[in-house]
Amino acid sequence: LLPNIDWVGAIDWNVRDFHSYDTAHGATYNSYLVRDDANALIDAVKAPFFARFYRQTTELAPPESIRYLVCNHAEPDHSSALPLAVSAFPNAQIVVNKKCRDTLIRYYGGEAWNWRLVQTGDSISLGKRTLTFIETPMVHWPDSMMTYVPEDGLLFSMDAFGQHFAGTARFDDEADPGVIMGEAKTYYANIVAPHGKAVQRTLAKAGGLKLNLIATSHGVIWRRGVQAILSAYGDWAAHRMAPKVAVFYDSMWDSTGKIAEAVINGASVKGVETVLLHVRHNNLTRVATEFLDTAAFAFGSASLNNLPMPQAAAALVYLRGMNLPEKTGFAFGSYGWGGRGAPEYVEEQMKLAGWKISRPILKCPYLPTGDTLAEAEEAGKALAGIALQADREKRESK
Repeated sequence: LLPNIDWVGAIDWNVRDFHSYDTAHGATYNSYLVRDDANALIDAVKAPFFARFYRQTTELAPPESIRYLVCNHAEPDHSSALPLAVSAFPNAQIVVNKKCRDTLIRYYGGEAWNWRLVQTGDSISLGKRTLTFIETPMVHWPDSMMTYVPEDGLLFSMDAFGQHFAGTARFDDEADPGVIMGEAKTYYANIVAPHGKAVQRTLAKAGGLKLNLIATSHGVIWRRGVQAILSAYGDWAAHRMAPKVAVFYDSMWDSTGKIAEAVINGASVKGVETVLLHVRHNNLTRVATEFLDTAAFAFGSASLNNLPMPQAAAALVYLRGMNLPEKTGFAFGSYGWGGRGAPEYVEEQMKLAGWKISRPILKCPYLPTGDTLAEAEEAGKALAGIALQADREKRESK
């Protein structure tokens, strides 16, 4: 990483479900050893990987030489090895903020651990290097904190700017940049998105720091792409949207599918990106990632017992949880002999999410007629116009 700063984390090649987040590329649990007059570990790892973490650390420094073990965040993927680490590094103080300590005690006990409480602005001198602490509540838990090494312009950023990406590449410029930025977007959409205001506050704090490296707790370390990831987070946190229309749907006998295709055909105009996702054939992780920067959308479902198809209902709940009220769209779908059905439910959920409704529900009984499909195409064109306007506003806001 840098002279006397080493990665001692773990690669989880085979994890594919991270509390319902589809981790197609696996994950890493990053931990860092800073060697100086006093040695410090920045974050632990997930408990099953403790032996590897301990071996890598003690190959570089004797266990009794570890003076500080910083825990930036209490979530178990970073902290569940702490009870083992407390025993393995007997001279280490556990450096945390108060909220993190309280959460760790709830998880692991540890009331008698050798705690050192810090808050924003506090520092610990290791000798040639200094650890400075920045509390970042709700990025993405209340206890979240970052650790900064001013001498190197190095930010240990915890979950912020991370990606679920398993690999031997440690830096962003050693991996495919498209894949890494794509995974960073997926991570933001599925983990960080509900906390955009907190992210903006954190970016304001980071703006005053010299940043040469951002060492995340998941994925690669940002070296060449520091400004690129900061800019992307700025866009995502401010809900600046792309000129993009997405259509999400689930269908039973393809009636709703035909309407979805007509909407996306109408939206396919110059300058507009279009995405058509059958939610039952795609995971929720993909759905959320596409929704993140979508300016205008349509959501449709066939009716099953006067309600949406199960995966359509799940997708609506997941998208509502992202807390992105600036979206604009409409509901559509088909129904049978039951009359009222899924489209009404979809629109109700859209209103609860605070999304703007661009037009009345577009629905049909059984099969869509030519008139219905023509109306769907016109509705798609209108969404494209909304997306282009949102893009103009995004560019003007920068």
